[in-house]
Amino acid sequence: MAELTTLQSSAAERICARFPQVSRNEFRGDITLTIAPADLAEVMSFAKESCGFDMLLCVSSVDNLGQEPRYEVNYTITQAETGANLLVRCPVSESNCAVPSLCNVWRSANWLEREQYDLMGIEFVGHPDLRRILMWDGYPYHPLRKDFPVAGKPTELPGVAFTEKAPTAGGPFTTRPGVMTAGEREPRARD
Repeated sequence: MAELTTLQSSAAERICARFPQVSRNEFRGDITLTIAPADLAEVMSFAKESCGFDMLLCVSSVDNLGQEPRYEVNYTITQAETGANLLVRCPVSESNCAVPSLCNVWRSANWLEREQYDLMGIEFVGHPDLRRILMWDGYPYHPLRKDFPVAGKPTELPGVAFTEKAPTAGGPFTTRPGVMTAGEREPRARD
């Protein structure tokens, strides 16, 4: 464990020395680097080529509704051989909700970025095929944003999807509330 912490810390120091505009935060052994969107592609390329972070594990995002910058895109990168991870945070304003695509750095960014585009509305500039991956084409909303109502929104596209708000109570994928085992809560156990 100490060896991993040393590897992560050493890599973070190299990145911060090369890019002084990158800020570093450490909390309970996890190191998070905060990078502006304009520097993201260059810093991540350096992390891969010079620091050995050969895998992009995760791209996620956070909606900080009511704050500015409203969004942040979070990346988890790792060294496959050692298991050392770095968390990279990229704040994104609501007025310019775009970051550079990392598809040229890691091929695994392709579908991960499409998911964030589809569900949060964050654009990835330079992505080779930026289109919806879960919602249908023409769907005007981004369902993981905090201002999206939990009950859903009606659609004007009959025959494509629900034309009314989708019910959640009693649906086939709704688990039972209460103190139960996972098997008892499991929707497929109702039959």
